[in-house]
Amino acid sequence: MMTHLDILVLLVVVVLIFQRLRSLLGTRPPVEERKIRLSKENAEKLYNILMTEASSQSAEKEQLQPQEELVPEGDLSEPEKTLREIPNFNKSAFLKSAEKAFQIITEAFNKGDTETLEMLVNKKIFKKFQDVIEKRKNEGISAETDFICFDKVEIVAAKITTQKNAQISVEFVSEQVNVLRNSDDEVIEGDENYIQNITDVWTFEKALNSTSPNWLLISTKKS
Repeated sequence: MMTHLDILVLLVVVVLIFQRLRSLLGTRPPVEERKIRLSKENAEKLYNILMTEASSQSAEKEQLQPQEELVPEGDLSEPEKTLREIPNFNKSAFLKSAEKAFQIITEAFNKGDTETLEMLVNKKIFKKFQDVIEKRKNEGISAETDFICFDKVEIVAAKITTQKNAQISVEFVSEQVNVLRNSDDEVIEGDENYIQNITDVWTFEKALNSTSPNWLLISTKKS
């Protein structure tokens, strides 16, 4: 039985003989021309393989994603009924996005990153955030939040306004470590060693006819 090494050696010998014959017959194309053609062929084959694999993985991923349970209309809560009126709304995807938005907005607020905040909140909330950021800056105060985890993320209210905007209120129960420091880096509020259990209710809004997936934060309150 031939080993892999035997097959490889035989293949090399065959290629050498083939090249020698083509050289003698005068039909061997220029080296650069062959390289270009083979490279193009290999690139096309690789592209086709990658595209086939990507399509296969995408289809498999869609099959593995949990489908939201369809609940009879009569068993739905008021918020759930409203959510069904929002085009292409996916509750699981929305809550995942809300979690990310909560962390990004909180971090941007503490760092005084107004550019990020302006993209994620409406003008009214942005003005409030901006005032606090400016006040802290003038007083030499810096804020730090060490986010630990979410204990609960749940939609608690939903409505559609007369302007045809969908508004969804989400309750976030999270564990955080929050401190404020003065210009001398001394802690003036909070405790670096104390984990707080904090409940916030944030309301997000988006126009029903909007093609953008983004929701703007329009309201925040502590519970």
